Amino acid sequence: MESRVESSETLRNKCAACYRQFNRIEHLVEHMRTSYHSSHEPMCGICKKHCRSFESLREHLIGPLPKQECRNIFITRGCKICLAILESPYALRVHQDRCQLSGGNAGLLGRFANLGIRDNTEGGSTRGTQVVALACKMVGGGSDGSLDLCAKVCLTDEYDNIIFQSYVKPLLPVTNYRYETTGIRPEYLRDAMPLRQVQKKIQDFLCNGEPMWKIRPRGGKARILVGHGLDHDLDSLQFEYPQVMIRDTAKYPPLMKTSKLSNSLKYLTQAYLGYEIQTGIQDPYEDCVATMKLYMRMRSQVHKVEAYPLASDPQNRNNFAAWRQNELERMSPDQMLEISRSDYYCWCLDS
Repeated sequence: MESRVESSETLRNKCAACYRQFNRIEHLVEHMRTSYHSSHEPMCGICKKHCRSFESLREHLIGPLPKQECRNIFITRGCKICLAILESPYALRVHQDRCQLSGGNAGLLGRFANLGIRDNTEGGSTRGTQVVALACKMVGGGSDGSLDLCAKVCLTDEYDNIIFQSYVKPLLPVTNYRYETTGIRPEYLRDAMPLRQVQKKIQDFLCNGEPMWKIRPRGGKARILVGHGLDHDLDSLQFEYPQVMIRDTAKYPPLMKTSKLSNSLKYLTQAYLGYEIQTGIQDPYEDCVATMKLYMRMRSQVHKVEAYPLASDPQNRNNFAAWRQNELERMSPDQMLEISRSDYYCWCLDS
């Protein structure tokens, strides 16, 4: 009888999302208050455990110390790219043909485009484009060549079409062309488009006729901007863009390391798309294609539909308020999970 009571108490103090166990119910409440568990977190398809990132989920399934029951199923029916669990080994083989993407001729096409400026920012074919990817390649400035200067920029749509691509003439003298990785020579920048002109062209295209101060996340004309390390790229282009319209694969919690540091774009592409990039001379078009594919993969996830999915939504701000402590302690772990909301914007909400 005593063991049944202890077992029941342990179950009551066990998080319904990450399965952590607590000695006291108030400790579980505090955990739920700060963990922001939600249906938008990566989840094990076998035991339904919530993980903060796909890296955490990968460790749970096939890491150095995996959950053995989940690992045994995953190695026969699990996709190592998207970490989904399929119904049978045959279903897995069919799934993997679709799941493992290809960069195609991204690098080759990008280098052919070097022959001249590609500018479709005012073309009719891009008028309906709502999501664009941006990438820059940097050369070195300053006395030691360590100052990053944008020397080439590319903008693509969700179908990997080039909207705009050009060499960029930096405002400061170039002291290191970093040819081994950029493939950029001095003659490419001699008659290149000035930085200010590039900046205005990209900014006008992103804003799409909407004043910067008026841009809002939904219902406006401004475009969503996708990239990796976009703060650095936008800084090199010397303009700002509203954070609500930015989707950065370097800062998206499900794609970050378990230590909450950023993964490289090269790693993310290999791990979550199944192909290699940046193997020689690096082209910004190749980076645009990779970041857009990552964004589309994250956006296409099917999660539970909620009227107010973010913890910051006014309707959710009192869900775990201190004045509700007694009420929360009477809830079951499942009831607490039901009212818990995410602290980051899931890209599935863009669909």
